[in-house]
Amino acid sequence: MKLITAIVKPYRLDEVKTALQEIGVHGLTVTESGGYGRQRGHTEVYRGAEYQVDLVPKVRIEVVVEDAAADEVMDAVVKAARTGKIGDGKVWALPVETVVRVRTGERGPDAL
Repeated sequence: MKLITAIVKPYRLDEVKTALQEIGVHGLTVTESGGYGRQRGHTEVYRGAEYQVDLVPKVRIEVVVEDAAADEVMDAVVKAARTGKIGDGKVWALPVETVVRVRTGERGPDAL
């Protein structure tokens, strides 16, 4: 199994969720987050005062899937989240040793 983690722009979340539903992903976790990459934040003007925004708002999406589905899930997220502009985000995969469904005690693929 793999844990797919994606950091994307908040306004692309609905597109990513739809893309994952279309390929059969039944569950995901979304967390509001902030960070920066190459753009190093940005400057904004509010009521005439200029200030630096160091952490750009992002959302973190996490999905656990079978190894065979990992590339398809990553491709779907990248396609749905891409705008072609700086700050589109990142997607990565990590191995997962085991998963347990708390309600039933099921383990492994049955717990997904």
